[in-house]
Amino acid sequence: MQDALTGAKAPGFELETAGPGGAQGRVSLAGLAGTWTVVYIYPKDSTPGCTTEAKEFTELLPRFQALGARVLGLSRDSLKAHRNFIDKQGLGLELASDPSLETLKALGGWGTKTVCGKSCEGVIRSTLLIAPDGTVARRWPKAPSKGHAAEVLAALAELTGK
Repeated sequence: MQDALTGAKAPGFELETAGPGGAQGRVSLAGLAGTWTVVYIYPKDSTPGCTTEAKEFTELLPRFQALGARVLGLSRDSLKAHRNFIDKQGLGLELASDPSLETLKALGGWGTKTVCGKSCEGVIRSTLLIAPDGTVARRWPKAPSKGHAAEVLAALAELTGK
């Protein structure tokens, strides 16, 4: 069953980012127009699962770029935490910060989840593949940390026919 975001126009956003080499900037949905964009949402910088996922997206980044896609990690962590994570792990990714949770909620990356058998509110590891026209081409509402980057890459290759 398809969720409400898949096939719909992606919710607008504008966020601050940290990138490799101390780069800092802003990213917006409007600024991504005309580009395939992977927005992978993850719970917390420098945790085991999130590190695995970020390293896999970094490793596959040249292949995403060859297909004309931009990869953006998104969490509620601060830009300082993002910079430390990028530097410590040698990440090649741009990481967006959403401490207000506004974008995370709009993209379906915040809600009720189960941690250690208990229900709580928090960041839900998920991914959106946004098409050049700004619609959500694919969405993974519950993404695994390991092996997920390759799954997203395969979906992008299928959708672009490359």
